[in-house]
Amino acid sequence: MSKAKLAIALSTLSVAMVAWAIPGLGIAHQRVQRTESRSNVTRGNITPVQPIRLREERGRGLLANGWINGAGPFVFAIDTGAGVSLISRNVVERAGLRVAKSRRPLVGGLSTSPISSDQEAHISRLALGRSNNDLPGSFNAAVVGSLPGSIDGVLDPTEVFSPLGYTVDLPSRELRAFDLRLRVTEVPKDGAVVRWVREAGSDRPFVKLGDGRLALIDTGSGLGLALNGGRVVGSNHRRSDNRIHDLGGGIVESHRIEPQVVSIGSLVLNRVPTDMLTGVAPGTPIILGRGALFPFRITFDPASRLIAFEPAERN
Repeated sequence: MSKAKLAIALSTLSVAMVAWAIPGLGIAHQRVQRTESRSNVTRGNITPVQPIRLREERGRGLLANGWINGAGPFVFAIDTGAGVSLISRNVVERAGLRVAKSRRPLVGGLSTSPISSDQEAHISRLALGRSNNDLPGSFNAAVVGSLPGSIDGVLDPTEVFSPLGYTVDLPSRELRAFDLRLRVTEVPKDGAVVRWVREAGSDRPFVKLGDGRLALIDTGSGLGLALNGGRVVGSNHRRSDNRIHDLGGGIVESHRIEPQVVSIGSLVLNRVPTDMLTGVAPGTPIILGRGALFPFRITFDPASRLIAFEPAERN
């Protein structure tokens, strides 16, 4: 995966990091159910992955317990907008990981106060939810001194689940892996299936909105529709303010403005909570965070480059 440009968004901190160069519900539901059941049977070299329960904590985001090389449990934030995974030095030491010089040093932050890392560790054995629930494949994670909110790492599920696809059920707070393909013609009732747009060589999940803008689907952000400065459409009347601290210690201001209508394929969201970010680093994308996405189960299929949105109910 190219790291020419990537972002990390973390819970209500809305952290965005930019790398070295520069942050009965329908057919699709039935298809996801079938793929989930088949993902519990080993196919070729793909190891079955059991459903992973998530917990949501204010200021820390969607969290899961994890084990690396049998060591843990560690607390990891699950962040679809990350583009790269991070682990703290505490994880490196406890899991006995080898640290190497990064080919592409990581520098950036949502604010203009950067965080940087020029080291990475290769992770070949990661379990989530339970110590014996091993994920397939392996990946590299950037190594940082520490992370806010007493978390041990930030995991990009596109990276850590590869070669599988995955579903984030926000109301049920559950993460599932699957190994079959979505189809653009199989649209869930009251939902949508849209193209997964690549931007600047990154695998982060962008979608094209009805007005042509690109937005990052970011389960790590507790915001709604987050806009960078002057990108606001319509009224900019401020309704509430919030000061956000990013990983580098910088401060960004978030101003709640009038809600907006957001179209994603055939899906139309009315009165989406909307936040204007000021003081952010150049290149910060439009973000669709949990405040906008909460009612949905979102399925990410990296192989077909499709994303499905379907209404979900809390269990």
